[in-house]
Amino acid sequence: MSKIGIIGAGSWGTSLAIVLASKGYEVMLWSVLESEVELLKTEREHIHRLPGVKLPDNIIITSDLEETCTGKDLLVLAVASPYVRQTAKSMNPFVKDGQIVVNVAKGIEEATLYTLSEVIEEELPMADVAVLSGPSHAEEVCKGIPTTCVAGAKTKETATFIQDIFMTDTFRVYTSPDIISIELGGSLKNVIALAAGITDGLGFGDNTKAALMTRGIAEISRLGLKMGGSLETFSGLSGIGDLIVTCTSKHSRNRNAGYLIGQGKTMKEAMDEVQQVVEGVHSAKAALKLAQKYDVAMPIVEQINKVLFEDMPAAEAVNNLLLRDKVSEYSTLSWPEELVK
Repeated sequence: MSKIGIIGAGSWGTSLAIVLASKGYEVMLWSVLESEVELLKTEREHIHRLPGVKLPDNIIITSDLEETCTGKDLLVLAVASPYVRQTAKSMNPFVKDGQIVVNVAKGIEEATLYTLSEVIEEELPMADVAVLSGPSHAEEVCKGIPTTCVAGAKTKETATFIQDIFMTDTFRVYTSPDIISIELGGSLKNVIALAAGITDGLGFGDNTKAALMTRGIAEISRLGLKMGGSLETFSGLSGIGDLIVTCTSKHSRNRNAGYLIGQGKTMKEAMDEVQQVVEGVHSAKAALKLAQKYDVAMPIVEQINKVLFEDMPAAEAVNNLLLRDKVSEYSTLSWPEELVK
């Protein structure tokens, strides 16, 4: 039976531990926080993040990183994006050559503009680094509510291995070689979800949010294609699928933080009230830098940065988006020549 180490005992890491333990695997769940380790050992429940969901007996809780990384068939890196580099660096002495490490966090490192798999590869050059992403709120996954994700890897063999490990009758996994698009979709949709939450906080309606989501995926796709990604992936689970759930769900910390900002709270006040890492805030500056680096128009990302970091009123940002110069929806489409004479 497979042995799996999960590094990060937040809501997502804990939910995945429950999924994997339900298949009978020996699962070791690590946290750097002794208080979190003690809570999970004592209560067998993440009472703050996943109340009412008990941990199976075959999940071992630990703060020993070496023990978690040693002798495992699969390592799952599930810490929040700002902590991925330091955690991977700490893992380095304990990771064997060829070890499969699947990253399930979503974000872009601002200082380097690396995707998280690139960050992990830099710190764990001996590892076979893959990703797992899609519309998958932890609050639903841990309860066995049907969910689908996509596993991205450099080889079909690794992707299929991850698919086989995670697949259950309620957690369906697809495979893909398009790692860059999976990561960009998963990280940049958080920025768009902040904007979607802001429109809710301002009291706008479904029309506004639908337009924002549609134009948001257009921005993400434009950047992704410039960076070597594939349009098919952005129209799939880790693109439009993840964008829809993050922009609309009550479980979405990014949407909820945006809602508070739309109601007049500062970015700091909103993050404090959500009480979890709001990945979109950490990815927003990186997204804007990527847009500038690749010369891609990303007006929603630009306005979100102004709201978050330049104290622009949210209503003014929406107005700026609506009053931009008139353009075609898709510049690649044209009318037959005889109709435009």
